[in-house]
Amino acid sequence: MRRVGTDLENHDPQFTEKIRMPEKLGFLSFSTSTNIVYQFKSLYYLFFLTNVLKLDVLVAGTILALGTVWDAINDPLIGYIAVNYTFKNGEKVRPYALVYAFPWAVSIVLLFCDFQTGPTMTVVLCSVFYFLFAIFYTFAGIPYNAMGALATSRDEDRRSINSWRSLGGCIGSGVGAVACLPLVRLFGGLDAEGNLIPGRAGAMGFTKTAILMGVIVIVGSLLHYYTTKERVKQIQENEEHIPMLQSFKMLLTNRGWVLNMLYILCYCAISTIVMTSITYYATYVIGSTAAATTIQAAYLVTAVVFSLLVGPIDKALGRKKTMILAAVVLIAGKIPFIIDPYSTGAVYCNAISVGIGLTISFVMFNTNRNNITDLIEWDTGRRIDSLVSTGDNLAAKIAQALATQLMAFALAGAGFDESLGLAQTDATISTINALLGWVPGILAALMLVVVAKIDIDRDMEKMNREKAEK
Repeated sequence: MRRVGTDLENHDPQFTEKIRMPEKLGFLSFSTSTNIVYQFKSLYYLFFLTNVLKLDVLVAGTILALGTVWDAINDPLIGYIAVNYTFKNGEKVRPYALVYAFPWAVSIVLLFCDFQTGPTMTVVLCSVFYFLFAIFYTFAGIPYNAMGALATSRDEDRRSINSWRSLGGCIGSGVGAVACLPLVRLFGGLDAEGNLIPGRAGAMGFTKTAILMGVIVIVGSLLHYYTTKERVKQIQENEEHIPMLQSFKMLLTNRGWVLNMLYILCYCAISTIVMTSITYYATYVIGSTAAATTIQAAYLVTAVVFSLLVGPIDKALGRKKTMILAAVVLIAGKIPFIIDPYSTGAVYCNAISVGIGLTISFVMFNTNRNNITDLIEWDTGRRIDSLVSTGDNLAAKIAQALATQLMAFALAGAGFDESLGLAQTDATISTINALLGWVPGILAALMLVVVAKIDIDRDMEKMNREKAEK
């Protein structure tokens, strides 16, 4: 069957030239640096607050909770601001990688500084720095999600960009998880046994590591800025300010965006529950926390491999069938584990299926997002890439927060007690197994239902036919 989109890509001057490898590597560098730093913050900031700054764990948890709420709220607000702002060079998104790289890097360092103030002032400073971190992270992250749509109008290139982003995310998450404590030790923060050195030495170990994280952010952002380009321009010349209610209505009335947001909710909930539960499973079911490393490694290796295979799979099957395949793999990988959660083979089958399913889903929902901005523009005459991007970020953070709360309530309800060590109740063990098996399996089934209703390919073909007729 002849594809209308392909015809237009060959003959319509609105379609951009093909993306070259240096530009794809620019996307990879941005994704890698962002994920290294975010993983470092996610894994070690609570530890820094409690073990270095000596804050009460409840107070430290409150700082993180309030910061996360603010991080979610500021996404659509900053997206709305970005939609109505154009830089002097005429670009809408790419310059954010340059303008906010340094402020974000500084905020990362401030998070991991011990100013040796009193308890009250320490709480105030930590809260302010976390809020600043969230603001700069949102601004700096706008190009991360929105540039795929603006760098090219070709779906094949958009899939390729998102595949390289996925690869960068896997590399960054892996490096951020395993390299940070060795860096703290290198900078004099840990003793020979790997334990935190009390006082100034331990704090400076984290601060120096954070400085290196800031440098990584700046380098990744600069590489992205100087290797990429905004090529896709709004069809109609119109810089009129878009009212807030109208801009959000443009999102909510687009069926594809709503369904893609539900797709992202399922994706993020599955990812959060599985990746968090692995440590509990390794500790209390297998009996060795260290076993989590090899399970996570199986996931990461699979994710890296399939980051490079998503494009060919999508090209062979088409987007909708590829999304269905991802959901089916996620469901199928849970079946052996549900049958026998104590089987080593079933555990690794589960991890590998998650690596396959989530990697494909990541590339697909990002490519959907790129197309949604085109569809909204065709319907309304305005491009709102930044708002589409940050709106989806809000969905992701809501999913992560809800999934984390679900896990906390489920474990608490089952009687989980850290003081019991490995001697947890049978209900706790069953709950941990369910969090790795039944729960993500049900979420994957919901994902399959959502995918069955997504018809962005059909919507794009309709739009391209209308373009061809004009």
